[in-house]
Amino acid sequence: QVQLVESGGGLVQPGGSLRLSCTTSGFTFSAYRMSWYRQAPGKERQWVASISSEGGSSNYADSVKGRFTISRDNAKKTVYLQMNSLRPDDTAVYVCNWNYYWGQGTQVTVSS
Repeated sequence: QVQLVESGGGLVQPGGSLRLSCTTSGFTFSAYRMSWYRQAPGKERQWVASISSEGGSSNYADSVKGRFTISRDNAKKTVYLQMNSLRPDDTAVYVCNWNYYWGQGTQVTVSS
């Protein structure tokens, strides 16, 4: 039974920071790549970032590169997304992903 549970979303001002967490269970977390996606109302789901199984390699969408950092703690079976210099167009539901499995999402709203 695979479970992915996101947390850490909320309301933040432009230029602010937020850290999202995704806790997992039901699979061998340390063996697999993990990803974050986001989806705003009326827009296509967008890939945000991915990290390799041991955390040694990561990739980012151009829109977030230099502002967001993906990381993982295999002992805690958790993947994180540190979001800095947030912009209003970062507003979306952020979802954790492994293979064909998705979390429920956490809402991030960037607004004054």
